[in-house]
Amino acid sequence: MASADGGSGAGAAGASAGTERDGLRRTLGFRDLVVYGLLFIAPMAPVGVYGALDARSHGAVALVYLCATVAMAFTAYSYAQMVRVVPRAGSVFAYARAGLGRGTGFIAGWMAMLDYLLIPAVAYLFSGIAMNALVPSVPSWVWTALAVVVTTLLNLWGVRAAARVGFAVLAMEVAVLLVFVAAAVVVLVQDGAARDWWSPLTGDGTQGGFSLGAVLGAVSVAVLSYLGFDAIASFAEEVTGGSRRVARAVLLCLVLAGTLFVVQTYLVALLEPVTSAELADRPEQQGSAFYDAVDASVGTWLHDLVAVSKAVGAAFAALAGQAAAGRLLFAMARERRLPKALARTDSGVPRVALLSAASVTMVAAVWAADQAEGLDHLVSVVDIGALTAFTLLHASVVGWFVVKRGGGPVSWWRHLLLPVLGAAVTIAVIVEASGAAQVVGLLWLAVGLVVLFVQRGRGIEG
Repeated sequence: MASADGGSGAGAAGASAGTERDGLRRTLGFRDLVVYGLLFIAPMAPVGVYGALDARSHGAVALVYLCATVAMAFTAYSYAQMVRVVPRAGSVFAYARAGLGRGTGFIAGWMAMLDYLLIPAVAYLFSGIAMNALVPSVPSWVWTALAVVVTTLLNLWGVRAAARVGFAVLAMEVAVLLVFVAAAVVVLVQDGAARDWWSPLTGDGTQGGFSLGAVLGAVSVAVLSYLGFDAIASFAEEVTGGSRRVARAVLLCLVLAGTLFVVQTYLVALLEPVTSAELADRPEQQGSAFYDAVDASVGTWLHDLVAVSKAVGAAFAALAGQAAAGRLLFAMARERRLPKALARTDSGVPRVALLSAASVTMVAAVWAADQAEGLDHLVSVVDIGALTAFTLLHASVVGWFVVKRGGGPVSWWRHLLLPVLGAAVTIAVIVEASGAAQVVGLLWLAVGLVVLFVQRGRGIEG
């Protein structure tokens, strides 16, 4: 089977040659990929958005995460399909180029850039907020900036070194999550649930009953918790053992994350002493709702343990996101879609691209940390870039396998039905997103189209 790069050899072989030519080195194993994916997703990602999701979904927060897992499963499967035939850095940028053409590939990369540059900013901000809660004398923006500096230095050290440190952080996060689960189960057995046992799946009945629209609206925010498993595909040129390892890692990360998210939100919803209606009326309490529920039901000691874990874990989620952003900028610059300097590597590390991504992230994160509603502004826009890129990813599967017949015999359910369903889900979530997020997405898309037009005028193929 011909690779999407146009060669006659297997895709993995083509990628190997490309890696050697372009300076990236194959140093990551399967475990490293899973570590990067779970770090970026963060095992306790729902902690920061639990209150907002509980209020928005009328209390059906565990159902929200079930729906979000299914929605992302279509996307994960499309990533697994494309990474096997286009094992290149740049992820959806490379896939859309292969399946839909160079111009569409640029737009896919451009929209993904909005996601990859701002999601680390959200993670850094979560870290700064958590540390400020533990040490109030130090402003959250100082903690945020410190997290950016430390993780950027690790990324500049190299992808393998960062993965080793990340593994230790991930182990700590999982251990804290297990402590939370055990403590929650003990409290529920001894004292019972504060809400109905089915309420995390059906709603708590305090906002007029179950609402599918409310759940879908919450899903548009909950998918933020999952964004990161797709970043694994950005390391396709740095993994040993071929692109099938990348595909397996993408799917495994989604399954693990979905399970962890549903379990922890189900448990904390049962412990929550405040109704979803009260949280909806008191938006200032939504950010700390998870911590408040743990504090009230289990004790301050677990509150502090979760806060420390969230602070450290969020910073390293941003580390993985920053690394993926650097690979995206590197890949787009290599194809002359961004300034040439971003395609430089030093000892196998795209340092210029990494520093550029870190600079943008630093500005966004520190600005948001110094604003009263900075977190809300960031969270409201980051999903749009990813969801648009995911939609183009699904279209790329159809374009490559069905239209171009680049993958041999067509499987109508794998190459057409599932991608179409996946695109329908991502479009539906975009429609349910906030108006502000939609406006920002359209403005960013418009700028990308202008850049594409200018590039075509300069003779860059599009």
